[in-house]
Amino acid sequence: MSSHRKPRPAHNPLTRRALGLGLFAAGVAGAATAVPAQAATGHAAFAADHVFTHADRLHHTQAKDSFTIRQFGTVNAASARNQANAVSTGCSADDACRSVALSFQIVTIAGERTHLNAVNLSDAVNKECTGCQTLAGAYQFVVSTPRPLTLDATAKRQLADIHRRLDALSRSKLPAADLRTKVDALAAEVTGVLHDAAAKAPKGEEKPAVAVHRHMDGWPPAR
Repeated sequence: MSSHRKPRPAHNPLTRRALGLGLFAAGVAGAATAVPAQAATGHAAFAADHVFTHADRLHHTQAKDSFTIRQFGTVNAASARNQANAVSTGCSADDACRSVALSFQIVTIAGERTHLNAVNLSDAVNKECTGCQTLAGAYQFVVSTPRPLTLDATAKRQLADIHRRLDALSRSKLPAADLRTKVDALAAEVTGVLHDAAAKAPKGEEKPAVAVHRHMDGWPPAR
């Protein structure tokens, strides 16, 4: 069985309300402009995170995850790219492969009329790999505040706990469909932590905002 599915980026950050209702929209890849904020005395910033796994007859199970926090402070422009790619190749139903790549990227920015180019992609590929489990998930969280946000000890502790559970999930033997659901739940927790942190940020004329970009690709495909 062979499948190769390409992501189609879309401009669709999820709202907190949608996350609370569990309405993660599949196939979201972000390219967005940050909410205008105050105090444009910053600089340009760039971040790129990429997780790649490749499972085959010699390496039947490959699983990796990334959980990065990029606090840019006040910037005039920022570019953030987050990507996950998983490949399974050459295995059989009796000797199946498992390839899991998960990437969580958190970016905080502040500034007036800040321009943000946010790209979030994932791609899962099965090549002549009957019965294989292949999953690639990219989650990008962009926090825009009028003035620089510094995550406090409580937020850092909560995010560290989520990171530990993400590590455990990526190494688990859960079927791809169940793993997809569990990872979405962790992403919703991250969003809640970031909303709480943004509410405590120094006030300004503009309201803080949290945008979530999700792209999940996998085999067997989601129903």
